[in-house]
Amino acid sequence: MNRNNLKPFLEIAQKAALQAGVVLKEHFGKVSPSMINEKAKNDYVTDVDKKSEAIIKNLVRSHFKDHDILAEESTPERNSSPFRWIIDPLDGTLNYIHGLPSFAISIALEIEGELAVGLIYEPLREIVYSAVKDMGAFKNGCRMQVSSTGVLSASLIATGFPFRIKDVIDTYLKAFRGLFMRATGIRRCGSACLDLAYTADGVFGGFFEIGLSPWDVAAGALIVKEAGGVVTDFTGGNLFLKSGNVIAGSGGVHAEMLEIIQKVFQQPCSTSTPTTV
Repeated sequence: MNRNNLKPFLEIAQKAALQAGVVLKEHFGKVSPSMINEKAKNDYVTDVDKKSEAIIKNLVRSHFKDHDILAEESTPERNSSPFRWIIDPLDGTLNYIHGLPSFAISIALEIEGELAVGLIYEPLREIVYSAVKDMGAFKNGCRMQVSSTGVLSASLIATGFPFRIKDVIDTYLKAFRGLFMRATGIRRCGSACLDLAYTADGVFGGFFEIGLSPWDVAAGALIVKEAGGVVTDFTGGNLFLKSGNVIAGSGGVHAEMLEIIQKVFQQPCSTSTPTTV
């Protein structure tokens, strides 16, 4: 994979995110009940999600007609291409609905099953987090690094609650308790892709969540790795896009988190994500 050839893909991702971000900013604080639908229990979509996704997909399609697309609010588009875009047009929809300013757009590109480009755009703060494989991670053009703190006891940790699969709450809380007793603190911001971006930026020492979808994780996982961090599933393997179970952080913090979580989840979680990878 020639990393220099990946820059045009990142440019398209950024252009699409910035255009979609205009829509998110225009409608923030103006979402009416008529604009909201419940896709599944506790899982919502708004007209804004759909508009944002349409903008991103249309721009990608205008440049790459044959690429596969996996986007949260529409049917996967498969053309047997080695290129697959993974898109979350509004990560943090529930925050957005309630006027909580913690949400973002996430766009990733896989090439032959390998994450190659990742971009997360935080519209209200106008911050772009980005990475191209083997070229480092950047925040508005400035290089990022994960936290230099190598121990959980000196780290702030992020998580997300398993709202789609509430039957695992007891197991989740055991893991939460183990981490809570060791970490400086734990935060729940409501946007997995931003939690990963903040981990890449050294704000959080680590992040974990159960039952995420590929579009929640793909861009952020690459950005964390390119910022010098480690991203795995709960077994310590690389199947986090399939399982939806993610641990990310600086090397030392990730290792401690993995040890605690593995004691709770002796077997890979039997959770299911809302979409097929």
